[in-house]
Amino acid sequence: MADSAEFKRGWRVVVLGLVGISTSISAALLYAFGTLVVPLEQAFGWSRGELQASITFLFAGVAISTQVVGWLYRHFGLRRVAIASIGLQITGYFAITQIQGSIGWLYFAFFMMPIVCAGTIAITWTQLVNLWFERNRGLALAVILCGTGLMAMLLPPLLSQLIAAYGWQAGFIALGVMPLVFTLPLSLLWLRLPGETIERDAQTKQTLAQASGFTFKQAVHSWLYWGFNMALILSVSLTVGMVTNIVPMLQSKGLTAQDAAQIFSSFGISIICGRLLVGYLLDRYSPSLVAAVSLVLPALGCLIFLFAGMHSTALLVLATLCIGASAGAEFDLAAFLMARYFGLKDYARIFGLHLCLITIVSGLVPMFFGYLYDINGSYSAVLICCLCCAIIGPAILLWLNMERVFFARQRLTQPSPQPIKNA
Repeated sequence: MADSAEFKRGWRVVVLGLVGISTSISAALLYAFGTLVVPLEQAFGWSRGELQASITFLFAGVAISTQVVGWLYRHFGLRRVAIASIGLQITGYFAITQIQGSIGWLYFAFFMMPIVCAGTIAITWTQLVNLWFERNRGLALAVILCGTGLMAMLLPPLLSQLIAAYGWQAGFIALGVMPLVFTLPLSLLWLRLPGETIERDAQTKQTLAQASGFTFKQAVHSWLYWGFNMALILSVSLTVGMVTNIVPMLQSKGLTAQDAAQIFSSFGISIICGRLLVGYLLDRYSPSLVAAVSLVLPALGCLIFLFAGMHSTALLVLATLCIGASAGAEFDLAAFLMARYFGLKDYARIFGLHLCLITIVSGLVPMFFGYLYDINGSYSAVLICCLCCAIIGPAILLWLNMERVFFARQRLTQPSPQPIKNA
């Protein structure tokens, strides 16, 4: 049962975190990009394959920012870093509207934005919530992470209308206005650390020191860890590739930009529903089974996209919902399964390496998918590749049989019963 007192004390942090996640580089720019592909192609003559490589540069910048943001927090404080980063984020979006000529400038912008705006990525907002919440930490995190779903739902139709009326620059201006109007004012008002932060940090360090589980060295030498990484990398890669390709793929079927964006908006709804539903199921059923079922859903979506025509609107929406539901579950699944199966003793480094690998590999996927589109002239090869990922990834999770390993580790860590001595 939720502790209402904790939410009464920290509801402002939840609202701020939701807004912060929604306008973060890794959410807003990623989910807006599909709508920007065709306008940029028409304005500059860049191919879709060349444009998809922008996401690779974006993810490369995110991978670097995840490694530097902790250092920035320690030296300058979370509040200063976050507010300065929001200001730089707004400036960066407005500066992109001045790009002309070479696509290299777009690559440079996408690479540098997450680095100079490191304080706006999801780590800031999840860390803030972790400091304010203990008993309801999972629920609070689930709420703010729904911001990615809101962006996937609201951004494509909004940007499609603005771009149709005012040109591609309007898309980036809108992306800059959102943090200017919402995130920056709320951060100035509500971005505070709880008064007991120092004591809580000390208690957290003591708790982690006593926690059970794998050390970092044990994890990286475990075939279980690398199998888990492979399964999640395949699933996340197909999702990232589909996110940036669904809108132009629907347009290639003959749909208008507005209709394609409208169908893609259902992606956001399914992210939110998938995140909340999977979080509920993980506490009640086998996590490995829940993960496998959740991550195989995109296979159905890929099959529909392969064979459905432009007039099969209901089927196209269903395909988008299947991929979106899996996308909503992925981050929650990774965080939950990593803590459950590898423990909390060295959780930060073990999970951090996993996120770094995910970011690097999935960052290369849009460029690879763009290459497949350019050489085939259609999205068939892309969809077949995604279909294979959607089947192989969950199959690896089932093959690993992580539940067996978990219960074996539980038995090993439990103290042996002491024999009863006769009087």
